[in-house]
Amino acid sequence: MDKAMQFCYNDAATPCAERGTVNKYGISKFSISLSIALLAASFGAPVVAHADSLLVNRVQQEKDMDLPGRGMSMAEVEKKYGAPQRKLSPRGGDSDKHPVINRWDYANFIVYFEKSHVIHAVLNTPAGNNTNPASVN
Repeated sequence: MDKAMQFCYNDAATPCAERGTVNKYGISKFSISLSIALLAASFGAPVVAHADSLLVNRVQQEKDMDLPGRGMSMAEVEKKYGAPQRKLSPRGGDSDKHPVINRWDYANFIVYFEKSHVIHAVLNTPAGNNTNPASVN
């Protein structure tokens, strides 16, 4: 019989040259480790795939919506989309490295301004720490 095809049925204290140390059932530590790693990976894969599909769906929704564009002024945004449901208190502005950031909330999206120009607009969908935007002021 070929050496690669032989099984090692040694006790746990005796090393098996072909496949590492094995337990009393003839199973190597490598096989056990590999099985555990594959089992753990199989549980994690659906979660990652689900999160990726949610992100892709959200990005696609944002592309399909008419959101304020980067560089628009506050006046242009208000003229095109109307008054926001609420304007949060400005943040930052304590130095040149930390410009004033304003946030306006509309029914379906949120607009972020640096000083008085749009830097980003996103869909207003609960995700992560955005589950209760009303609590932020």
